[in-house]
Amino acid sequence: MNTRRSLVEKAITFQHPERIPVVFWNCDQTEGDLLLYHLSLGAEGEGTPNAWDWSTNEWGYQLVKLGDGTMGHPVAPYYAEMPAPGAIRVPALRETERLSALPAFLERCGDRYRLASLDLSGFTVYTLLRVFEPSMQDFLVDPDGFAALMDRILDFECDLIRLAARHGFHGIHFADDWGTQCGLMVSPALWRRLFKPRYARQFALARQLGLHTWYHCCGNFLPIMGDFHEIGVDVINIAQPNVVDVAAVGTQLRGRQCFMLPISYQTVSIQGTPAEIHAEARRLHDALGTPAGGFIGYVEEYSVMGMPPENYRACGEAFRRLNPGE
Repeated sequence: MNTRRSLVEKAITFQHPERIPVVFWNCDQTEGDLLLYHLSLGAEGEGTPNAWDWSTNEWGYQLVKLGDGTMGHPVAPYYAEMPAPGAIRVPALRETERLSALPAFLERCGDRYRLASLDLSGFTVYTLLRVFEPSMQDFLVDPDGFAALMDRILDFECDLIRLAARHGFHGIHFADDWGTQCGLMVSPALWRRLFKPRYARQFALARQLGLHTWYHCCGNFLPIMGDFHEIGVDVINIAQPNVVDVAAVGTQLRGRQCFMLPISYQTVSIQGTPAEIHAEARRLHDALGTPAGGFIGYVEEYSVMGMPPENYRACGEAFRRLNPGE
């Protein structure tokens, strides 16, 4: 029996989905083939589970909303000095609270694919605890301190991966940016030495537990995209296709790697016409998708960045009109 879950899974595994799966991310999720459940929490006693309404995350960092429509901005480090390993405060699992919204979520899901999100994860969490500039120095000037804090973050995320597997999710979503508009934040060699083995451990755990791994990354991270494929990412979310050479990605990974892409929310989906949005969806699919699968459309509402309502609607329509057999 064909379900929306099976549609997503066929795209991931190149099993000839009947159409292109479409994901609606920050609103209108029930218009798509997947529903997202947020696993992150605020500090104990703050906020509502499964909602981004906390100001202090359970790790202790603060995101201050500045009225610009974003999730907020870090204004001060939680660890102004590198903590000793014994002083690192790891969040409690808080399983009952973390999953309190799950029954209602499952009822909304129906036959859709269920994706549990770590929300912000990995080195991004590290940078929010230490703020950006010290973070980019720590692994060089204090490698032992870096390793202790980074590994605690990833170990906690592994606990959440296990939780997601126990409660019937189909995939786990990571959001950890490595690219700037122009290239990587660190050299590929340094990333491969310090981060690749750590992420490989997480992805292997997810796969062992029967979960697909979905990895979001902003910016141009082409030099390490093949590394993510190598260590087992099932779906790579190229969040900014306007700064990535998607033709080069396709030459390297088309037919072997599933991708999730939006119509660029810096360029075409903001300033383009509906016709240009449809043409861009076709360009992205032609570069990265195959008749057997490997492509998922991603739709996010960005009125805060000037996206007109008709362009938001056109993004969803553009992906729905794609024919995976073409």
